[in-house]
Amino acid sequence: MDNKKASEKSSSQKMDNQEASEAIDALSLTASSSNPSISASQMSLEEKFKIVRSIGEECIQEDELMNLLAKKPQPICYDGFEPSGRMHIAQGVLKALNVNKLTSAGCKVKIWIADWFAQLNNKMGGDLKKIEVVGQYLIEIWKAVGMNLEGDQVEFLWSSKEINSRAHEYWPLVMDIARKNKLPRILRCCQIMGRSEQDELTAAQIFYPCMQCADIFFLKADICQLGMDQRKVNVLAREYCDDIKRKNKPIILSHHMLPGLQEGQEKMSKSDPSSSIYMEDEEAEVNVKIKKAFCPPKVVEKNPCLEYVKYIVLPWFNEFKIERSAENGGDRTYTNFEELAADYESGSLHPADLKPALSKAVNKILQPVRDHFKNDQKAKDLMKRVKIIDVFHEF
Repeated sequence: MDNKKASEKSSSQKMDNQEASEAIDALSLTASSSNPSISASQMSLEEKFKIVRSIGEECIQEDELMNLLAKKPQPICYDGFEPSGRMHIAQGVLKALNVNKLTSAGCKVKIWIADWFAQLNNKMGGDLKKIEVVGQYLIEIWKAVGMNLEGDQVEFLWSSKEINSRAHEYWPLVMDIARKNKLPRILRCCQIMGRSEQDELTAAQIFYPCMQCADIFFLKADICQLGMDQRKVNVLAREYCDDIKRKNKPIILSHHMLPGLQEGQEKMSKSDPSSSIYMEDEEAEVNVKIKKAFCPPKVVEKNPCLEYVKYIVLPWFNEFKIERSAENGGDRTYTNFEELAADYESGSLHPADLKPALSKAVNKILQPVRDHFKNDQKAKDLMKRVKIIDVFHEF
């Protein structure tokens, strides 16, 4: 890595914990949805920056983000997903929270429905019709959970349709990215597909990173708002800007990856349904999964239950309620993670009290999704089609 790239990597600062906490506490789902108390036009530059920056565990680069927000009234944020199976709570709830924060700060969010990419990655057996059904199903979940889709600030774009309609723009870009990178550099991006460099990849899967890199420019994205697992291809896009002498690079805003619920699981695994909460899980399933989750007493680090509280419950409700008997300390309401972590580490908050409270909060978030798929005819029909193609066993 040359000095410039090393410097760029080292200067991707992590936000001060207190500042990030304040930013998140200030924006619950309700506050950032269809009736925000303050419109983006009324916000100061610093307020916009704090909201947008709070989304990312890492930002490359913060000064570029500040400059973008100062100069462009409606920055374009890019996010994307493969319609490849069940939606876990991080994809469902975290994405809704992040999208609502971005739109509240005046951004336009383009969500790339990567159906061709799912086909390249051999998801749903490479059947594009099945992949489309799953994509529609996942969009329906976001509508139900509370993603703010009013107005034109959020746009869902199907990759197959967009690429076909502007093929003369897209494919020369993909080819140029491929020409300017050696095969080992592309292979290092395989993590974005849930693969590793050691996997036996098809030629189609080698196209994937070049295409995803091209997506960023094709969509005219100012900000890449994806998970930390997509970081390598986003960095590839910035390196490509150096290759073509482009001054304005896409800003990388990488959000935190929630771990699996079992011990040692750094991320949720579709091969292990017990490792995560899914958006269509019933109340009893949620209760069992959280009851069995790894949650060692007095240990905050790498504790998945605490991570669910920090990244899902507190941003959603702006509080976390513990209900317990007076003998065990009585009820307690936390409004920030630092107080919760301190009590847990000291032992004054026990897993036996934390887990039921977490189950109750998660079920409250998921109930509107359950109700929607029970009462809305379009959603019910989608659910039937999804079950016919057996997506719940597509791991």
